[in-house]
Amino acid sequence: MRSRVAIAGFTGRPAEFRDDEVLIERLRGRGLDAAGPTWDDPAIDWDGFDLVVARSPWDYTTRLEEFLAWTASVRAPLENSAEVIAWNSDKRYLADLRDAGVPIVATTYIAPGEEVPPIASEVVVKPTLSAGARNTGRFRPEHASETVELIGRIHSLGRTAMVQPYLSSVESSGETAIVLIGGEISHVLRKRSLLRADEVAPVRTDGLGVAEVMYDPDLVVAGAADDHELALAGKVLGAVRDRFGVAPLVVRVDMLRDAAGSAVLLELEAIEPNLYFSEVPEAADRLADAIVTRLEATRSGAWTS
Repeated sequence: MRSRVAIAGFTGRPAEFRDDEVLIERLRGRGLDAAGPTWDDPAIDWDGFDLVVARSPWDYTTRLEEFLAWTASVRAPLENSAEVIAWNSDKRYLADLRDAGVPIVATTYIAPGEEVPPIASEVVVKPTLSAGARNTGRFRPEHASETVELIGRIHSLGRTAMVQPYLSSVESSGETAIVLIGGEISHVLRKRSLLRADEVAPVRTDGLGVAEVMYDPDLVVAGAADDHELALAGKVLGAVRDRFGVAPLVVRVDMLRDAAGSAVLLELEAIEPNLYFSEVPEAADRLADAIVTRLEATRSGAWTS
């Protein structure tokens, strides 16, 4: 009998993003019975799969409790694990990685009811529970009132705001994203700046509701990483492995250069990172091979996710 693999997504995924279809095609080419159900479909018997991969549940930020309850309910092996997903769902995980020795973009967390500190430099503001640059803005100090307004909007949603310095290196060299599959570096992406000064990123009113710039076909291209960036990715993976006892199936490590030119972690995407197979087609084969390897490990009892 062929192994059954679910590549779980959500119903509102725009047609522009076809990574799931590409991955399913590669898995079927390897003799697997692969399907792409939505994570919230009540008709799906998740325990009937040999492996469930939460690849594109991109609406999880608007339905977090329901989504986390689903991950906890899946009895089949789940990648990434429910524990990793729960931890990564709130960007306060950055503090855990900082405490583990990972250099991060300096971050101040402001919970509802807490006083907003003085804004004396250009900053980026976003919720700790967010994706696709929703409710995310960049402001210079002379626009501090708009900064405070966005923080208030985030608080009104019952969420914690995070404030980070705007690192101007993104304008010259962009954001580096290193994708790790099965604990190994797969590919490197380069993303240009998302945010314009003194505004909240405009979002598209569709099923996904992310920033309009995310649909720009030139936003992300294949790139390269230097030794310092590769070392940072390795340090992040090591911290996650130490915390959970295992390397996740797939993660994307997003980083910038700080004012001193050092690579610092911006975000770790361990739930539903866009992998941009259109820019690096061979990455789809790497992920398909990693899924096959994990299926074999779970069957032999050598893998615990």
